[in-house]
Amino acid sequence: MNIENTKAQMRKGVLEFCILCVLQQKDAYTSEILDTLKNAKLLVVEGTVYPLLTRLKNDGLLSYRWEESTSGPPRKYYGLTDEGHEFLKELNNTWTELSDAVNIITSQKA
Repeated sequence: MNIENTKAQMRKGVLEFCILCVLQQKDAYTSEILDTLKNAKLLVVEGTVYPLLTRLKNDGLLSYRWEESTSGPPRKYYGLTDEGHEFLKELNNTWTELSDAVNIITSQKA
């Protein structure tokens, strides 16, 4: 069994949740989102994040706006919609329940 594949699948499973959490704080453009995830040691690449942002937007959880940049082309800033905020609340509850359950199981003595 390939441990790297399993670790990658675990990261992918929480990536949507992490992106929504990043955008809960403030609107951000893709490079800022990537930097925040990388600074938290979550290994991601642009090729993974761009399609996910598009899907979240198409699902009505994100909106975006264009802003001019002083250092290049205009930037697309993403933010949570009202539906996105509600969705994130549910994910937070689910994460807490899941995290608590995993902590109970992994802390049991054999």
